[in-house]
Amino acid sequence: MRNAVIAFVATIALAPAAWAQTPAPPPQAPAVTMEFDAVIRQALEKNPTAARAATNIARAETLLQQSRASILPFVTGSVINTTLDSERGFTGGVIQPQNQTTFGASVGMPVLAASRWAAVNQARDQVAVATATVAEVRQQIAVAAAQAYLAVIAARRQVEVGERAMESSRSHLEYAQKRFEGGAGSRLNQLRAASIVSTEEARVESARLGLRAAQEALGVLVVADGPVNAGAEPVFDQTGAFDENAWREARPDLVTQATIRRAAERVVADSWRDWVPDVTASFDPAYVTPSGLFAPSGTWRVSFVTNYSIFDGGQRRLAKQQRSITLQQATLTLTELEIQARSEVRLAQDSVRFRERALEAARRAAEQALEVVKITTTAFEVGATTNLEVIDAQRVARDAETAAAIAEDALRRARLDLLIALGRFK
Repeated sequence: MRNAVIAFVATIALAPAAWAQTPAPPPQAPAVTMEFDAVIRQALEKNPTAARAATNIARAETLLQQSRASILPFVTGSVINTTLDSERGFTGGVIQPQNQTTFGASVGMPVLAASRWAAVNQARDQVAVATATVAEVRQQIAVAAAQAYLAVIAARRQVEVGERAMESSRSHLEYAQKRFEGGAGSRLNQLRAASIVSTEEARVESARLGLRAAQEALGVLVVADGPVNAGAEPVFDQTGAFDENAWREARPDLVTQATIRRAAERVVADSWRDWVPDVTASFDPAYVTPSGLFAPSGTWRVSFVTNYSIFDGGQRRLAKQQRSITLQQATLTLTELEIQARSEVRLAQDSVRFRERALEAARRAAEQALEVVKITTTAFEVGATTNLEVIDAQRVARDAETAAAIAEDALRRARLDLLIALGRFK
């Protein structure tokens, strides 16, 4: 028992020196600071997701070229060499030489190819769909980069709040230490103040880790070789009246789905072309050497070939039904997106108004809490109150500042969400 008491006394004696020490933050790689516009621009230029989406346009354009090639004239050539065991003939004339070479060619083009002509326009629609999809992907990348930028600002704000709370608690600990050393204070007050300092230091380290994680996430989005720190707070322009037509045309997701529906409408409208026969014209010249008795050396032939499927087991009818179902699904999806988009606009507008009032109230609360800390600290120094009230006031002030920082971040995100909902952020 005596040894335990001695150890406890020794711990108490050494504690003030430990409390006075400020733990140095671990070394970190420097974070490059980028402004908001530069972050968005670099994310769109370097993010591999945007480049991968752009390859879909190239693929669609290649398919379009293939569709066009199917309706262009075609030219083929051939060389045939025939060797028999002996020449063929009668009465001294040669009908079939023992060795004969035929040089042939064929030039043709579709005269009537309704389905293939329709395929060209349908492939062109797919290029438009791919282009709209890329615009939608680019917006998603820009939104992700903007949200990551705001996350860095919010995390940095939490670090600032934590550091102010930690400095306030340290000042209180220094005062409690001096009073204890001067015989006017108690060991209990000193321990309470030291405990608050340790708690605030732990909070600050956690906030610093959150800030570094946010900077690393932003660096990944802009394809930077390291963490990226956010610069100044962005200003989101909320001016401009709500225009129904402009809003619909500005939302990349609505534009993409509308393009998909138009492409489906064209496919359904072109279904009648499946019942149109295909007609192909060809010109086939040939040169034979050596020529036979009844075969001249030079010949040519013009032909028109018509193909029509008389019975296909109902495949064309079923294909039309499938295309109609696809169009119906595209229409329903567009309607659903429009309903959701209108809801997003209304909610974003309300959110901005509510968040502005909430931030105003949170800032008032933070200012009032700081004033309470000043009054309580002054009263404690003159002996009018206890350090418990000082500690409680500091805790309330820290929580109020944290709430204000959270409200600031919520308002920034609400303004960004409104621009996104209106299609003004790309």
